[in-house]
Amino acid sequence: MKQLSEKKIQAVKILIEAIKEDYRTWGATRRDEQTDIQKNVRSEMVKEFNEQISYTVGKKYIKIIQRNSVWGFVVNCEDDKLFQDGDVLMASSWAAPARNFPRANIFKEYQVRWAGA
Repeated sequence: MKQLSEKKIQAVKILIEAIKEDYRTWGATRRDEQTDIQKNVRSEMVKEFNEQISYTVGKKYIKIIQRNSVWGFVVNCEDDKLFQDGDVLMASSWAAPARNFPRANIFKEYQVRWAGA
């Protein structure tokens, strides 16, 4: 397994926090329009989502996992013929990214959606 630099670890953590924040704000109605039950359910959903997002480091990619699915991949090498180190790729399967085009780069400004790269 390839060791990550401190800069890359921080960039991946920022990416995960951006995913969490997008989920927190997604589909949320104004708080004053929600019942206490809706607020509690929403709070539990956000808590569960946040607890179940993680990453694993492989030879070429960092896999971002949410629950039992792959959110996306981050390129973790500098010798890829198509992509730059830090490029965010959509998942094609559990084990492989879609290698058509990058969705973002963790070292540049970007926007993410909680539902996938």
